[in-house]
Amino acid sequence: MTEQLASVRYLVDDVQAAVDFYTEHLGFSVRMNLAPGFADVVRGPLRLLLSGATSSGARATPEDAAGPGRNRIHLEFDDLAAEIARLRERGLTFRSEVVSGPGGQQILLADPSGNLVELFQPASR
Repeated sequence: MTEQLASVRYLVDDVQAAVDFYTEHLGFSVRMNLAPGFADVVRGPLRLLLSGATSSGARATPEDAAGPGRNRIHLEFDDLAAEIARLRERGLTFRSEVVSGPGGQQILLADPSGNLVELFQPASR
């Protein structure tokens, strides 16, 4: 059986900029890079499909459904404060402040196309 990955497609303005963002800052590795149209990056069991304007995934999206929304990928970290400091040192800015709830803490980051990424640290169990 082929390795099973959970796949999410993000429509991006610049495939190479998205590849650079996810690999340089968030620990993804490249499976396939066909920029400027498409790239496929992975982190653990998550496969992120980065689709540029010429990709079949982008062309299949109706105009009124296009654009980033409130959906986001969720990446878990053991030390959220350290991860935030590391990314700020690299010049990244966040779309929210840290929010705490019963399940843990989270903060939102946006990729170069505005797609949201949630960085999360679970509450101590």
